[in-house]
Amino acid sequence: QVHLVESGGGLVQAGGSLRLSCVASGIIFRVRTMGWHRQAPGKQRELVAIITGIGATNYADSVKGRFTISRDNAKNTVYLQMNSLKPEDTGVYYCNVGPPSAPGYWGQGTQVTVSS
Repeated sequence: QVHLVESGGGLVQAGGSLRLSCVASGIIFRVRTMGWHRQAPGKQRELVAIITGIGATNYADSVKGRFTISRDNAKNTVYLQMNSLKPEDTGVYYCNVGPPSAPGYWGQGTQVTVSS
């Protein structure tokens, strides 16, 4: 059974930073591309960053230059370092495999709130 558990969210002022973590179990983590997604209130979930098993990364234009995705295969963990946060970064952040994401793998997510 696959479990993805996100943590590290919180309330931060605009311009601040947060580091999110996602611990995975039940998958062969080191070979899987992993992605961070977010869902803002009233909006669809969007993909913000991905990292392949060998560490290649890609970012949504809205976060490029501010967010950094990384992974520790020994800990089955993927991270999202978020700097220069903006109020529009507010939302629930989730990790998943892929893309394509696996519909049954979504966890509870972690709430990020950026105040202006």
